[in-house]
Amino acid sequence: MRTENRAPGRHDLRHHGDAEVRDDGSALVDLAVNVRADTPPAWLRERITASLTGLAAYPDGRAARAAVAARHGLPVERVLLTAGAAEAFVLLARALKVRRPVVVHPQFTEPEAALLDAGHTVDRVLLREEDGFRIDPAAVPEDADLVVVGNPTNPTSVLHPASTLAELARPGRVLVVDEAFMDAVSGEREALAGRTDVPGLVVLRSLTKTWGLAGLRIGYVLSAPEVIAELERAQPLWPVSTPALAAAAACVEPRALAEAEEAARRIAEDRARLVAGLASFAGAGVRVVSPAEGPFVLVRMPGASDVRQRLRTLGYAVRRGDTFPGLDEEWLRLAVRDRETTAGFLAALSTALDVPT
Repeated sequence: MRTENRAPGRHDLRHHGDAEVRDDGSALVDLAVNVRADTPPAWLRERITASLTGLAAYPDGRAARAAVAARHGLPVERVLLTAGAAEAFVLLARALKVRRPVVVHPQFTEPEAALLDAGHTVDRVLLREEDGFRIDPAAVPEDADLVVVGNPTNPTSVLHPASTLAELARPGRVLVVDEAFMDAVSGEREALAGRTDVPGLVVLRSLTKTWGLAGLRIGYVLSAPEVIAELERAQPLWPVSTPALAAAAACVEPRALAEAEEAARRIAEDRARLVAGLASFAGAGVRVVSPAEGPFVLVRMPGASDVRQRLRTLGYAVRRGDTFPGLDEEWLRLAVRDRETTAGFLAALSTALDVPT
């Protein structure tokens, strides 16, 4: 684990998994994007469709905000609805007055990109494969007044203990925990959402991954009222559309939470199947970061860049890993999919690696 002063420019921070399935990749089987397949469900599409009759009026987010607050047992003053979690990173970068922001990598790259765009100099704490990509709070500079970390972390699929992340909190420090994939973890264990006892805590949540709403853009921020007020001032008027507000209210209802929990259990089973299949290629140098806890796994293999291209010719898109700081060309990220898709992918991987089945 080491700290880098000032972000070097060799990583494309604005490359994301959707780039793998655009244009000539649109017909590929998608293991590059971490959005749950077969979503949104019919009942959610109906709720969103029903909201379209109200499009002539300006969006009113009060009911959705109250629903999210109730879901986490918080007052509404601790909740801000955003156009996806990505907007929240931009708001944080623009609204908060910080001197030394630190981003813990490898992780989702938008937080650093937003900070750089806002004129900040960003330091990195790079987690290491040999440590299982797990964080040691002592590795974060003591004078860092903004720390950003994902949990479970994209792309490593590491789930950090909530107690470890809470150790990062300091008076005068903003601690941003990106929990965009936490609802894909059974029981949401290690979640910090809803906690009010951690000073400076900001938790970001997304509703686009589990519910297949990436095109609708809906997420939210949980934090102290004074932080929420600062972020809200940085937002444009009516930042979240009426259909997105309808989705937000629907996705935090008890029925939806139960469905998300069932989906998380299925993801765990499907992930175990994928990891076991990948383990069969250990002789070819394939290594999986373990234990994986998110709806994706991070894999290291020799010649990963060439393997990725071969997989494309075989009909499968996977996410390159070299755009994540702390990783290089030997890494790929794979979304967890159902049994049939996984079986087809593993057969294609065998061909791409030229390993007999």
